[in-house]
Amino acid sequence: IIEVEHLTKEYRLGTLTSLKDNVTNALRRLVGRPPVERERFKALDDVSFTIEEGEVVGIIGHNGAGKSTLLKILAKVTTPTRGRVAVHGSVAPLIEVGAGINPELTGRENIFLNASILGIPKKIIRKKLDEIIEFSELEQFIDTPVKRYSSGMQVKLGFAIATSLDAEILIIDEVLAVGDLAFQRKCFDRMEELIKRQGKTVLLVSHNLRQVARMCSRVIMLDHGRVVEDGDPDEVCNAFYEYNNRRILEQHEKEAAGKDWENDLIRLETVKILDKYGKATNTIHSGDPLTIQTILTAKKNIKNPEIVIGTHTTDFIYLTSASTDATSKISELHAGRHEIICTWKNLPLKSGIYCIRITIFNEMRGLILSQENIIQFSLINPRESKLPTSRLIDIPFSIEHKEIKQQEKHKNEEISPA
Repeated sequence: IIEVEHLTKEYRLGTLTSLKDNVTNALRRLVGRPPVERERFKALDDVSFTIEEGEVVGIIGHNGAGKSTLLKILAKVTTPTRGRVAVHGSVAPLIEVGAGINPELTGRENIFLNASILGIPKKIIRKKLDEIIEFSELEQFIDTPVKRYSSGMQVKLGFAIATSLDAEILIIDEVLAVGDLAFQRKCFDRMEELIKRQGKTVLLVSHNLRQVARMCSRVIMLDHGRVVEDGDPDEVCNAFYEYNNRRILEQHEKEAAGKDWENDLIRLETVKILDKYGKATNTIHSGDPLTIQTILTAKKNIKNPEIVIGTHTTDFIYLTSASTDATSKISELHAGRHEIICTWKNLPLKSGIYCIRITIFNEMRGLILSQENIIQFSLINPRESKLPTSRLIDIPFSIEHKEIKQQEKHKNEEISPA
């Protein structure tokens, strides 16, 4: 339903040319010399792929990778510099907040405007009008000019229109992040209905990789305008996690050099990860204990402090938390140096990069210090290749298989209740 062949999109960098530049270039042309051109930036660089009817394709990549440019070309908002794009079917694009919506018109008028652009008769849109208004949750404001809507309200209206009209291809570009959590859940339910029941073709750009992996049947990863991965959602999303983790580690090493974590009450001197032999490391194996050694200096006496040490993913999903209040409550942290040792006997996670966080409270649960991403460590799981990729934790399991013999099956059917 979509064919993209050797697609390239270039933009000129810099400001508009001045009168002096225009005169200089005109003189250069007169004497047969080429004009001086501004530097060009390739937002897309020789991109080729095809999408079959009914596919749900996620497009991921870092900021500036070319995701939005690609969708704008597919939606015919902009034209390519070179290459061929063929879209066989009507498109309902939702590529940015307020895209395709006239701010001077009311919400109701914009519904009819978008329908007419897609070639849908007024008779059909009148039948769907109540459904669109109800889904958008804008019944009270539907006859108010859209320019008075908040960005979240515009997204609600735009998504309700795009998913209710009978377009064959739905293009969505990261706009769902603007809506509240309840509406996001509602949008994903609507998209799953379009995907599973109606067989619509969907292109989804999102930085929420967990949603992309769950909803899409295929994922394309872009990097500096080129396709670098195209295939199974879990595999491509994991490749993007690894790519980001490498960038995060490099950035963290630069920022962490000589960095102190302190305030008027407390100072974290060192935070180390120790292996099962008590040696400092940044790599542990699944099944081995994880020990965090923290050396801190209290600048004043702190009564009844609570020290919380935990782990989180690089995208800040909290995984574990350990608190001094739960085991050996500290009645007073005297002014001076202290050592805190926290150990998890086993960290049942899949292979990846994880981070350490530390939070310290006073006796009134007031925040003394809170620091995430203090240090990072790699977890290696030797069984990784034998386990499903769509998981975060790795709890031991057992699976049994038993073949039911034909005679046994008939016997069970005879005694089963009608």
